[in-house]
Amino acid sequence: MIPLLLPRQQEAAIFNFLVFIASPVKVSRTFPRERVMEESGGLIAEQVAAAAAARTRAAVKQLHFGEGEETKLAAVAEIKKVVAGDTQEKRRMAALGVIPPMVAMVAELKDEHRRRLVVETLEQLAHGTFKNKALIVEAGLLVKLGGPKVNSSELEKNQCLAPLLSSLSSLAKTEFPIDARQMLPFLIQILDSNETTKQSKLACVAALYNLSTKLENIKAIVSSGAVHELLKLSQNRVIGGGGGAEGALSTLSNLMLSETGKRAIADDPIAVEALMETMAREDEPKCQELAAYLLMVVAHRSNEQRRRMAELGIVQLALEVALLGSPLAQKRALKMLQWFKNEGRERIRGHSGPQPEELLISGDSSTCERQLRECKKAVRRMVKQSLDRNMEVITRRAHAPEGFSRLKTLAATSSSKSLPC
Repeated sequence: MIPLLLPRQQEAAIFNFLVFIASPVKVSRTFPRERVMEESGGLIAEQVAAAAAARTRAAVKQLHFGEGEETKLAAVAEIKKVVAGDTQEKRRMAALGVIPPMVAMVAELKDEHRRRLVVETLEQLAHGTFKNKALIVEAGLLVKLGGPKVNSSELEKNQCLAPLLSSLSSLAKTEFPIDARQMLPFLIQILDSNETTKQSKLACVAALYNLSTKLENIKAIVSSGAVHELLKLSQNRVIGGGGGAEGALSTLSNLMLSETGKRAIADDPIAVEALMETMAREDEPKCQELAAYLLMVVAHRSNEQRRRMAELGIVQLALEVALLGSPLAQKRALKMLQWFKNEGRERIRGHSGPQPEELLISGDSSTCERQLRECKKAVRRMVKQSLDRNMEVITRRAHAPEGFSRLKTLAATSSSKSLPC
């Protein structure tokens, strides 16, 4: 006979039973709790995915068939969330045809913030997939940019397009046909404007670099006035310090691969000053190397520019770089020193450039003597700097722990080899 329990006893029995069920050891033997949790978690994930898919379908439908800017902008915002960091979703959205209506919105919207939202969404769609970039170009974005120059206020609003154009310009490295002439006026305007941000200018430099990798685009780039803007940018320590100077010089180096580019750089009135100023930057070795290369080509092409280089002190600058620059910059500086030695008389030996011609430093004998005295002082000063640096390195290595075999090897192979013979 089952004994009757009082209400309080019944509550205690029920509580003990629930504790027994909740026990990890007991439940693992009787109920597959982990499996239940996995199944419930999977069910929840499926429900979340289904809800997200429903929102995505609704957003695509609103973008295609919705009425009014607010409805379409809400759809664009939802699409931006969906495609963020998901390449598969980017491809799926492109397959659903969201790119053409968004490109149309870029041209139609007047409000800066609303336009920025659409442009940023297109940038998300373009990032990491060449197909989407091609679809954006085919939808006519570059054609819409190819109009007349806009005023400064409109340009300031439109500078949000610079990162998107930088992304689209990478199509120049593929077989996809992209017309650089449609993009260049907008890029040059942003570089030339004082109202645009540093980030926009850097994005434009990246776009110009991508376009310059294809020889067919070099003539259009030169005709757009990009050479002068890139030379000015290389002089700007504020913008150039963030990678802009290196990007500008790399683009100019690409332009040097064609005769049109060489002529444009050699004939630019600020070429020598800008490149020598950049070559003097010891804290930017890559810029120093690129500037030295460009100066070598300029010196090959123009007697006038060689005279200008001599007047501005190219010999002293080349000596400094030959002693204290990076290995590649030293090599290029020594090559230039060979051209400017022997009191300014030396025949330039051909090296992937025009035929040799005689070099004359302008000025009378007193000017040459003064330059020689300055060069000798500079050599003595730089030799002392080089020796001081070598002594610091030797002292630092001498006090290093004996277990550092790598430092021992470096010390054994190090000497004053950085000094030119």
